Amino acid sequence: MMNQRILELSGFDAAIFDLDGVITKTAAVHASAWKHLFDEYLRTQAGQTGEPFQAFDPLKDYCAYVDGKPRYDGVTSFLASRGITLPHGGPSDPPEHETICGLGNRKNVQFMKTLHENGVEVFLSTIALMQLLKSLGKKIAVVTASENGRAIVQAAGVTDLFEVMVDGRDARALRLRGKPHPDTFVRAAECLDVLPERAVVCEDALAGVEAGRAGGFGLVVGLDRVGQAEALHAHGGDVVVSDLEELEIRDEAGITWHSTPALPSALDRFDDVLARFGQQPVVVFLDYDGTLTPIVDRPELAVLSQDVREVLDGLSRHCPVGIISGRDRKDVTDLVNLNSLIYAGSHGFDIAGPEHFALSHEVGTQFSEALDHAEDVLRPLLQPIAGALIERKKFSIAVHYRLVDPGDVSRVEEAVTRVMADSPDLRRSAGKKVFEMQPQLDWDKGKALLWLLEGMKWKEHGYQPVYICDDLTDEHAFRELVDRGMGIVVEHGSRFSSASYSLQDTQEVKTFLMQLSRHLESRTR
Repeated sequence: MMNQRILELSGFDAAIFDLDGVITKTAAVHASAWKHLFDEYLRTQAGQTGEPFQAFDPLKDYCAYVDGKPRYDGVTSFLASRGITLPHGGPSDPPEHETICGLGNRKNVQFMKTLHENGVEVFLSTIALMQLLKSLGKKIAVVTASENGRAIVQAAGVTDLFEVMVDGRDARALRLRGKPHPDTFVRAAECLDVLPERAVVCEDALAGVEAGRAGGFGLVVGLDRVGQAEALHAHGGDVVVSDLEELEIRDEAGITWHSTPALPSALDRFDDVLARFGQQPVVVFLDYDGTLTPIVDRPELAVLSQDVREVLDGLSRHCPVGIISGRDRKDVTDLVNLNSLIYAGSHGFDIAGPEHFALSHEVGTQFSEALDHAEDVLRPLLQPIAGALIERKKFSIAVHYRLVDPGDVSRVEEAVTRVMADSPDLRRSAGKKVFEMQPQLDWDKGKALLWLLEGMKWKEHGYQPVYICDDLTDEHAFRELVDRGMGIVVEHGSRFSSASYSLQDTQEVKTFLMQLSRHLESRTR
């Protein structure tokens, strides 16, 4: 079922992620807070006993005694390693009390102070994997020993990526034993309504991988952030990687998804790209936002530059060119302003071509009333949330949260979820910083692309389709092209994609199109 770094999704229904060190870069913050606590305490102890002071090691001691464990268990474990025993006390002990709970509460004060001052960073590769799994219908949970778990994910702005969270407060309330016991992982699986053997656990702590193995989970992925690969294997990790971007994901259809840093550049491998075309004719499809123009805070600010327009115009003289966008067709047609192109708006629900193509296709016109009602309900729910933008399109509603404070993103999603619950004729999809509400139809950019290939008889005449885009919604098209064309994803950071090649930004897209145009022109000489 599992090669060394290939995750076969057919064997799993859910994934459970640890928080600190897996999703968020708060492990270093925790380690710093623990060092501040223990060094201060041990220095005082040394002064009283006359024994030499031995500082807390933020790498070795952190990994061995406190990482992944409930806070008070971490205090007990580390002090025991130094031969120190203290009364346990209670959770309400003030930070200055010399009890297990008092010291644990003192550590938490330091942690929250650092968190407030420095904020929360995330591991982009983990976020990318969570987005992919969610888009493929897998359930997601987050498990953490931290009692600050909910505050951390809210500060990180990732609450929209998972359905269930079990944190230290939940564990205390439900009397669940902390890692290395599997109780919190098992509880998350129960809340997701999946069997442990049908779930993947992603952990960076030794206690965490041990808990995943003890709980009978189908696969335990160990993340080696600090050079402890052998120990992670020994404690129960089935697969150990230094970063989740090293995984290859294979879905139920047999399609493999790679992290974008692992994909070859379409510019560096331009000769390979041309070799795949051979002498066959080419048809090029492009997204608009993030592909031809950079992503901006407000949709109306994404204006196509004149030099890119000229490149598109030149390319269209040598091969058919189409724009498939989430924008309304009229909107993207006006922005590009080239009569020689084919335009598919609203994720392919609305298609039209140049007059000489006699091409027109609309899907979903019967859903206008459902969209009108959803928009009327949604606007007052989002009005109090600063930065939330509603973009009503002919065949969909886009809710942009790029300008929303990360702590309020969950409120945006709750509003969308509430409206969706009362809108059985609509379905929800997600893109980059946007929730999209669309007609409940088996139609997407991939279906639109196939319709164009067949309707224009390009497939019949052996045209090689190339699709260049950046959005998560474009993956539908990439999947359709796995065996019949070429997908090129535009992504500078980390993301999982089923595309064949990558480009880093809109500038590289322009360069690629220029080179392709020159090559196609040379064929006609």
